[in-house]
Amino acid sequence: MENLVVVLVTAPAGEPGLELARGLVALGVCACVNVVPGVTSVYRWQGEICEEGEVLLVIKTTTAGVQRLEQAVLKAHPYDTPEFVVMDPVHVEGKYAAWVLGEVEA
Repeated sequence: MENLVVVLVTAPAGEPGLELARGLVALGVCACVNVVPGVTSVYRWQGEICEEGEVLLVIKTTTAGVQRLEQAVLKAHPYDTPEFVVMDPVHVEGKYAAWVLGEVEA
């Protein structure tokens, strides 16, 4: 059975993050993207500690759509190594799950 999954992706704050979200929905690889502003990411990159203002994209798609979504993110994302974390929700309200499943193109 097809399931809904949630994917987390960080992106640059402002228009780049919104543009990425809009593009993913337009491609049909996800039903919805919540763009959460005000994220500060602290991370190690090439031996340096970095701190960046970002947005968090909370993406709703299907298990079958994950591969297409990942390919679309990797192609369009401005980072060399974007975050892409897939999570299985414990419970999703039925009508919402049906909507997501109906919106993601196989």
